[in-house]
Amino acid sequence: MQSALKQKILQDFTKLMVTTGYAPSSIRSYKNAISQFLDALPDIDPEQISIHDIKYFLHTKINQNNISPSYQKVLAGAVQFLYNHVWCKNYQLNDLYPRCREYKLPVVLSKEEVQKIIQSCNNIKHKAILATIYGAGLKLSECLNLTIRDIDSQRMLVRITQSNGKQVRYVPLSKNLWKLISAYRKMHRTKHYLFEGQKGEKYASRSVQNAFKIALKKSGVQKNATVHSLRHSYATHLLESGMDIHIVRALLGHSNIKTTQIYTQISKFTMQKLHNPLDDGWMTID
Repeated sequence: MQSALKQKILQDFTKLMVTTGYAPSSIRSYKNAISQFLDALPDIDPEQISIHDIKYFLHTKINQNNISPSYQKVLAGAVQFLYNHVWCKNYQLNDLYPRCREYKLPVVLSKEEVQKIIQSCNNIKHKAILATIYGAGLKLSECLNLTIRDIDSQRMLVRITQSNGKQVRYVPLSKNLWKLISAYRKMHRTKHYLFEGQKGEKYASRSVQNAFKIALKKSGVQKNATVHSLRHSYATHLLESGMDIHIVRALLGHSNIKTTQIYTQISKFTMQKLHNPLDDGWMTID
């Protein structure tokens, strides 16, 4: 495909996604998928390709490249957006979306394990980042998007702009977290973002992920945890403390209560209330 035509398509595609209100991360993922889709097409106008040919191409790519279900979903969604919204077609590609995968419960750390991991960070910036993610129940992207002004030490609140860039929520600022952030700020005088790179840009997520892996190994915690496990742990620990699930939902920024209900399945408080029939006294085990 001619590069000029490809650039025109990508520009129109990106502009409409922005106008429609997609999150920047979704736009990047969709744009990358469309770029690969256009590169693989023969040297013809992609707008004129039939839905049969589109499905044949996508089926071939999915089967030959052994792509992940998450990328398959992105690819199908991006192509459907291109044809139906940019070019006003009415192509249905629902059969190309991946089938539901086997559901796995999130990895949750105990309070002691969270403390071990955070204390295993030698770098005060990494320690402050991980403590902020856990202490405010943040996604990694939400943490790295925090600005200095988002930390309200007067009202002891953290202002969070959610990943879609539109909604804002507030969570309590822990006294211990504020103490750690204050110590970090004395050493790192950032200008805009709370956590910045060497040139004042937003701190890189890859750096945080690597720091977490190192701290996890050093702590001796034997769980397949990730940075996001800190958010899972925050939610679970709140429920275990007896906090109402609707409040937890608001603190996490969940739009659907069903998402929050996942944590009730792994809450120690919930498990302790369950009665095992083997303990009814009808059987004696020596």
